[in-house]
Amino acid sequence: MIQNEDRNILIEYRIQQARETISEVGKLIESNLLKVAVNRIYYGLFYCLNALALKYNFQSSKHLQLIGWFNKTFIKPGIIESKYGKILRDSFKNRSDGDYVPFIEFNISDVIEMKSDMKDFIDCIENYITKED
Repeated sequence: MIQNEDRNILIEYRIQQARETISEVGKLIESNLLKVAVNRIYYGLFYCLNALALKYNFQSSKHLQLIGWFNKTFIKPGIIESKYGKILRDSFKNRSDGDYVPFIEFNISDVIEMKSDMKDFIDCIENYITKED
């Protein structure tokens, strides 16, 4: 069991990781490394989601289990807007497609929009976490 002080440090670390990923994605887009950018977009959301899970003592090493917990705990009851569940689902699918589907290509304008959604998601979750303190 993680102590509260350690948990808060880890929550802050995960949020910082998510924030750093936003600028990484910008550089990847500028370099036209779109598949890598799509991967990092998902991981930015994942880091932020991990911060939220830590806040509520939820642990899972499985991505889909963490996403399911988020949907069940925050999206279905309407605590967090449903658009954030869609952003997360779409991001997970895009990352999986980019990693495993042969010959897949992403359009730069779509990836720029994904980055914008990522920033919105991270802002929302960070605000929710800090509001709950």
